[in-house]
Amino acid sequence: MKIQFRLFAGAALLGLTQWALALNVPGPVVDSEWLAKNRAEVTVLDVRANPKTYAVAPEFETDKKTGKKFLVELGGHIDGAVLVDNKKVRVDRSINGLKLKSMIPERADFEKLVRSWGVQDGKAIVIVSAGMEPLDFNDAARLFWQFKVYGEDNIAVLNGGTAGWISEGREVVTTAVKAAEGNWAAKADRSAELMATSEDLVKAQADKSAQLIDARDDAHYLGLSRSSSTSANGHAAGAKNVYTGLMSTQGGDAAKLMSADTYRDIFKLSGLDAQAPAITYCNTGHQASGTWFVLSQIVGNKSVKLYDGSMHQWTLEKRPTVAVSLSK
Repeated sequence: MKIQFRLFAGAALLGLTQWALALNVPGPVVDSEWLAKNRAEVTVLDVRANPKTYAVAPEFETDKKTGKKFLVELGGHIDGAVLVDNKKVRVDRSINGLKLKSMIPERADFEKLVRSWGVQDGKAIVIVSAGMEPLDFNDAARLFWQFKVYGEDNIAVLNGGTAGWISEGREVVTTAVKAAEGNWAAKADRSAELMATSEDLVKAQADKSAQLIDARDDAHYLGLSRSSSTSANGHAAGAKNVYTGLMSTQGGDAAKLMSADTYRDIFKLSGLDAQAPAITYCNTGHQASGTWFVLSQIVGNKSVKLYDGSMHQWTLEKRPTVAVSLSK
């Protein structure tokens, strides 16, 4: 009995020691310096819209006056980073009899997807976008949001993405990483906390319980143009427009996030309170994720939801929109 007890106690102590030594991200955003120091202890997920750039060398041009090289075409990836095809992060789902595109996978499907990237349970995750343009940030923010919905908290995004990493003189590689099967498991289902429904929007319109934030560009918000994913022009009544392209700014060779105070001012000048309850939406829930990330993770607003179906679902349900009059 004593030997068995000692073996059990030793195994328990080992488990506690491993848990205690597990690295935790310092916050929802990390910089290149932190990642360079801790790269071996985290799982790096490289999410990008053009997977072909993952395995080709970056391209530079040299300023003839200064002799400085600047990045013109993204290529390569951080050593050890696993490629995530942005097109496969979201799936088609049937909700209330409607087939909706580009939605968050169900819990079991998301677990399977994450495991295919080699993500191990308990290990810190850093999501890296391309970082070349401000809109690239949405790729990282969207995947971050999906992880959060399913209970993952030991996760961060890399400020500036791969472009920022390269612009700081850090090396990238072009050899593909073949991920071993992971064992990541969802810790919770926070859908009610982080995901808005069409009914939530209707309620917010009626009782002003939440601000509605349209993250699309002016033309889509006003109804001057329409995405192929929506069936009507314009926006949900009562929504204010804050373009998601404003959530990060082009600085040098990479697009990076700004300060919480800057974001508070952006929302204030747009007629919104960055600390008040809010629902973000766009065409399909992708662009709105960048706005959700800034409000919830940087500003610290814990009452922000993302309307996953966005205007794609809203207009399929034939709910009313507000748009400018277009003469024929």
